[in-house]
This record gives sequence, structure tokens and C-alpha cells, in this order.
Amino acid sequence: MSDADFLKEKLGDSYGKLSALDNEKLNDFIEAFIKHCRPDSVFVCDNSDADHQYIRDTALELGEEKSLAMEGHTIHFDGYFDQARDKANTKYLIGKGVDLGELNCVDKEEGLAEVMGFLEGSMVGKQMIVAFFTLGPENSVFSQSCAQITDSYYVAHSETILYRPGYEQFKRLADKDDFFRFVHTAGELDGVVSKDVDKRRVFMDLADNIVFSTNTQYAGNTVGLKKLALRLAINKACKQDWLAEHMFIMGCHGKEGETTYFAGAFPSACGKTSTSMVRGETIVGDDIAYIRNVDGKCMAANVEKGIFGIIRDVNSKDDPVIYNAVTTPGEVIFSNILKTEDGKVFWLGKDGQCPKSGFNHSGDWTEGKKDGKDNEVTCSHKNARYTLAISELENQDEHWDDPAGVELGGIIYGGRDSDTTVPVEESFGWDHGIITKGASIESETTAATLGEEGVRKFNPMSNLDFVAVPIGSYIQANLDFGAKLAKKTKIFSVNYFLKDEDGDYLNGKEDKRVWLRWMEARVREEVDTIKTPTGYIPKYEDLKKLFAELLDFEYTLEDYNRQFTIRSLELLAKTSRIEVMYREKVPDTPKIVYDMLDEQRKRIEETREKHGDYILPDELAGE
Repeated sequence: MSDADFLKEKLGDSYGKLSALDNEKLNDFIEAFIKHCRPDSVFVCDNSDADHQYIRDTALELGEEKSLAMEGHTIHFDGYFDQARDKANTKYLIGKGVDLGELNCVDKEEGLAEVMGFLEGSMVGKQMIVAFFTLGPENSVFSQSCAQITDSYYVAHSETILYRPGYEQFKRLADKDDFFRFVHTAGELDGVVSKDVDKRRVFMDLADNIVFSTNTQYAGNTVGLKKLALRLAINKACKQDWLAEHMFIMGCHGKEGETTYFAGAFPSACGKTSTSMVRGETIVGDDIAYIRNVDGKCMAANVEKGIFGIIRDVNSKDDPVIYNAVTTPGEVIFSNILKTEDGKVFWLGKDGQCPKSGFNHSGDWTEGKKDGKDNEVTCSHKNARYTLAISELENQDEHWDDPAGVELGGIIYGGRDSDTTVPVEESFGWDHGIITKGASIESETTAATLGEEGVRKFNPMSNLDFVAVPIGSYIQANLDFGAKLAKKTKIFSVNYFLKDEDGDYLNGKEDKRVWLRWMEARVREEVDTIKTPTGYIPKYEDLKKLFAELLDFEYTLEDYNRQFTIRSLELLAKTSRIEVMYREKVPDTPKIVYDMLDEQRKRIEETREKHGDYILPDELAGE
């Protein structure tokens, strides 16, 4: 039987959809995994309304999702032991002579043999879904075509919400081999959840741009276009002079209705989502950005069209826009929260009183339930999620889906730091910002993190988990990108977690509105600064005005001095920690990193010698 005849027989009515794409490489990919996974049938999605509805309906029919009382809302449950990204079993497949430093890797031949063993025959008795998506806006310089094979209708449904349709994009492919490939199986099922989670594997082949995912349903392991595709994209971007970053994109609206766009990278629990959704501004995307040099300008686009967000503590007070979106009719998938008998839902931190019973990721649930290890089973998992489209948010930016992207006025790097860096600071330039702000991000662990509280975790560009090239090469790619910009984008750092000697935060939750508007004013060169050894900080009078305008708050000189004191000893200690980290952990660190850290250390020491260990901003004014 010829290849074409084989596909005709297996695809049936779907064959015409595939043949219309006229892509032999794609056909070979699909044929190979049909033969290997041996599904009973194959469904090809062409992104039509009818095909998307078929995916929704089948997810419900198979029990992978369940309908809720509110129109358009469904709920999905992952297995009790399948509730997060499996970092230990997420590995790069590498060939002989390839060195990715300390990244989690496995020999390609060995890894392929293992994962292909799990995939063999994995779809017997099931239907294979073949779907096409685009990372970034369709038909644009940012577009990255993706082909997904899965046997989970929940995964396929999630991707139709999170990603732009890619069927028509595949027709436009000039290089027929230029697409990312994803193969997923939930494996053998226990009811409707993956049974063999001990065989959960997420393997990535950077050479062939393919990701394999087996024996898991949790979206972070199975929705290949999210963080798994980010790894492929970083590897590709570093070779092609663009950037794939773990960043939100948002619009900050200053005077006269003008908008300045910012991208921002923050480690977990450091304010990334709250900054992208800050009151009074607009959102382009909350998680991943592609950044390109277009005619000398730094242009960025949201990779996704939806949000796969943590729902814990989403409530009407702290997250009014998201809360409204997930509590009104519309297409929303909840995962691993509590479902009551009447089809209503509850999650940790939601408005109102938690029901006494219901059904959740552990099965039937009642208040006080414990698992086999005598741990309390909460009403919803701490990593429970919601999936919805950005178009459902009332604060969506008018250019959130613009094929041209948006021009970045600034890039923001944040961390969790209780005693060192000021709330907001502008770098001296692109290289200084990339090295001393982005590549020097630290995040202190919290009580919610396993292990000791207050430990500083090194996380360059908040991308350490996803960088698919040696860290030094990644930093150099960022530096090279900036060198080619005709119009340099400003780089800032923020820190929302500075504390006083009693352990109380010096920042209010809404102060970030002020820091954003100050950064916006700096991009437009509407305010001046005070130069410090580590960058430019705001002047008191400018912040006082912004606090009054935005928060109706009387910002005192005492507030300012407590927040913006230059802490020389702590800054010197951080500089040393970062240098040691690079010398010990990153053998390919570019020389400019050490040179710039040394220059900064000398500036801090000179300023300390002149003004002391702790320096008020006014002491540096005019220098």
C-alpha cells in the first residue's frame, strides 16, 4: 500500500483536509505516528467552527471534561499524582558531542527508545487528533507553525482556546519543514485519567523540533505549545537573531491617551500576573513573548491568545477582571477545583464560603478529607487552573492580536528581594540592563516553597527552566539583539518585596501602578532622575505627584527615603553572589558580564566611601 493510500484509509473523511496542506514532511510525520501509536481512527482539525465544536463535544462525551451550571464552563480533573510540570522527567534528547551545560538531558538514542516504547500502540482503542496552531499572530513575522498529535480531547480543546488557528498558516509555509511537532498520549487510562504516571515522560528533541509527552494529562506537560514550545523557540531564536522570552506584554496609558508597551519577566510569585493585569492599564499577553527587530525597532507579540492561569486566590477584590471573566458565561475550562452536585465550583481563595462536599482531583471530597499519607486534601489543588481566551477580558489591549506586534518602550525585570534593590530603577543602557537587571535576577523562596524560606534563587531573565541553550550563549544572544536595534528599548528593574527592619513590606500592593507610570514617563523623557551606582531612580517630587494622581495617597519624603535608600553593603553582596554564580555554574559566560559586574562593584565602593553604607537619594542628586 502506498503512503497516500495508507493515509486515505486511516484518515477517511479527514484525508482531504490534510492533502490540502500539500506538505510531504507533515504527511510523513503524521503517517509515522499513526503506524506507531495505532489509533482506531484519526481526526484532522481544520480550525473550522464545526471542527472546534466537535472537539468540545467529544471532550464532554468521553468524560475528559464535565459541563458546569454556568453556560460555556467545563471542568477537567487530572490524576491525583499528575498535578504539575514533571521537571525530573522533562529532558532534552541530545546527540553525541552536544553539551547543554547543566540542563536536564538524556542521550538521544536512549531517550527515544524509552519514549517511543511508551508511545507504541498507545492509541489502540482511541482516536488520534491532529491539530494545527500558530504561535504568535497569524501571517506575521512572529508566526511559528505547530502540528499537534494527541489522544486527549481536553488537550486539543485547551489549545483551541490558548492558541491561534494554524491550518491556513500551514498552507502559507514556504519552508515545508519549518514547523514544531508535538506528540502526546495520555497512555492507559484509569477511568478518564492517566494510569501509569510513573512512566510520565516529556522529552524534547531540539535538532528535529519535536516534543514527546506520555502518560500524563496535566496541561503543563501535555499542551506542547506552551513552555515546551518555548524551549524549542529559544533554541531557534538564538540562531536567528530574535528573542523568545518568558514575558508578559502590557500597555501603559500615560498622558493624552498615548500608550507605551512593556514586556516583563518575573519568577513565580514575584508579581508577573498582577503587573500584566494592573488596574487602569491593558493586557497584550500574560506569559510568553516573541521579540524581533523590525526596521530597527524592538517589536513584540504575544505568543498565545489565551491564559492558562493559576486560579488560587483569584477573587473579586484582588483580581476583579479575571474573576469577572471566570464567573460569567463564556468558554472557560477549570481544572482540579471543587465541583458541587449542582454544577457550581469553588477554589482556594474564591469569594464566599467553601462548600462542605463535592468532587475534585481526589474524587469524592468532604471537608477534612486526608490522603493515603495523612495529608489534608484541600477543596481544590494549590496549582488548580483556569483556561480562557484573552478576548474574554475587559482590559484586553486593542493591539493584543496585531500581526505587526507592538513596539516595546521598556523591558522590566522583577524578583523577590527583601533587603537590597529599590522598588524601581532604570538601567544605564541595554547591555547594563541585560546583565545587571535581567541576568542577575534573584528570587527569595517563600513559606509556600518547599525547603528553607528566604533562600535566593538565581534565575536569569526568569527563564532558567526553559533556556534550551547554554546560559552564556543565551545572554550573548540578548546582548547581540540589542546591539542591532536602531532605537534602544529602555530596561528597568522592579522589586515589590522590600521590607523594613521589622519585616513589614515597604510597598503597597497597588504601588506598582506608580512604578509603571514612572517608567512610562521615563520612556517619553517626561521626568528626570537621580543617578546611583546601579542605575537611575525617580525623584521624590515626581513620585509624590503620581501617588496623588493614581492612588489618592499622600506619599511622604519619609516613605521615599525608606524605599529608595541605596543599600551599599547589600548591593556589594549581591554583585559578588552573581559573579560567583556565573564563575561556578556558567562556563561560557561572556567576558562583558564580568567586566560590567566589576564596573558596578567599583561604582558602589566609590559611592560608599564617599557617602557611607546607606545613602539617601538626595545625597546623590546632582552628582
